[in-house]
Amino acid sequence: MLRFSKRRNTLEPEEYIFQLNDSPEPNLFRDVFPYDKIPKIPFNYRLNPMNMPDEIWITDTTFRDGQQSRPPYTVKQIVDLFDLIHKLGGPKGLIRQCEFFLYSEKDKEAVRKCLDRGYKYPEVTGWIRAVKSDFKLVKEMGLKETGILCSASDYHIYLKLNKTRKQAMEMYLDIVRSALEVGIIPRCHFEDITRADFYGFVVPFAQELMKLSRESNIPVKIRACDTMGMGVSYPGAALPRSVPGIVYGLNHFAGVPSGYLEWHGHNDFYLAVSNATSAWLYGCSAINGTLLGLGERTGNTPVEALIMEYLALRGDDELVDTTVITEIADYYRKEIGYQIPPTQPLVGSEFNITRAGIHSDGLLKNEEIYNIFDTKKLLNRPIGVSVTDKSGVAGIAQWLSIFFELKGNDQVPKNHEGVIKIKEWVDKQYNEGRIISISDDEMVEQARLHLRDFIKSDKLKM
Repeated sequence: MLRFSKRRNTLEPEEYIFQLNDSPEPNLFRDVFPYDKIPKIPFNYRLNPMNMPDEIWITDTTFRDGQQSRPPYTVKQIVDLFDLIHKLGGPKGLIRQCEFFLYSEKDKEAVRKCLDRGYKYPEVTGWIRAVKSDFKLVKEMGLKETGILCSASDYHIYLKLNKTRKQAMEMYLDIVRSALEVGIIPRCHFEDITRADFYGFVVPFAQELMKLSRESNIPVKIRACDTMGMGVSYPGAALPRSVPGIVYGLNHFAGVPSGYLEWHGHNDFYLAVSNATSAWLYGCSAINGTLLGLGERTGNTPVEALIMEYLALRGDDELVDTTVITEIADYYRKEIGYQIPPTQPLVGSEFNITRAGIHSDGLLKNEEIYNIFDTKKLLNRPIGVSVTDKSGVAGIAQWLSIFFELKGNDQVPKNHEGVIKIKEWVDKQYNEGRIISISDDEMVEQARLHLRDFIKSDKLKM
């Protein structure tokens, strides 16, 4: 049967029928994933139409996947971070949900304390394996939604679960029915979807889930999990690695509404952020991430990066307070003791610090030349300069202006005799074998020696 699509103004098949291919042997796509070589990226040149949903949002798994690569958070740390996620997501809930483990007493205590906050956003949700004994944990905690592990690739179905595709599907559908019977929204995590047989398992399974959703009148959500970071967003790339192909296929062939669809990516090949953005562009409403990108192996898509991508795509610049990103980074450093890589975008201690003299010369003229945006306004992080043997007089003059908060005519010109003397001292340090950057204390001492009469600052008296 045909139907008229109001969205595209064309006739389309009313339903696409895909049969489960219950193969006796696993399909490991060895031509694409030769274990002893770098995974390959095949192309079939099929272009999927971009289909950005009317509404897009972020979900968080800091307290589930984000705890799988580091020491567990304390209950207090979880609650404090939950408060910061709520603050970052803003009053309209750009960060819509947070996902929690439910297994230990500490997990349960953290869930209870976060629920006690009474926030509309982010909603507290759970995560369980696809076994009925785990489902009672969700009911005991009184949650409205839970993630359910539904491994999708034959690597997991045959090699880990030791089941056939049919047996795995029946097991997953059984636990989903249990959730629907008591009115809990199931969120099915299609683990390892970028190595799965898309038309032989993923689409038939998703179609069965949509049937259950229609019958129960309860949303059945699907999280497409790029567990190994194998997804690519390149136009014309072939399945199973094509992010546009996966999202389009779930939307168009399996009939999964955008609002029921979520993307969860990993960063094994440095593609987590670009893949996440592509999932939004091609029809996925929700993107799942973690604070600072912390997670299994190379980590997840950073929530702070997703905030920036959302604002760049939608232009809702007043929707969130981006300075909370810096509050979160400071909390990790001071309260948790986590050492954020200094050059990590947006949150690293040196992400907007320059060492090159030619860059500093540009910053002296206009900071827009070498700063990604007004980091002081948007992240409460003023630009910085670190003095090294590469800084030159421009870098030293810029450091002085920033550290002593000198503006306009009060700035020290780079040709000032005192700046030249400081440069001579810096050069001497490195000619004698120094390899580390000059510290702030050392620079202040040099300013006391050579610029006391020029710089009027209390910092010189410290």
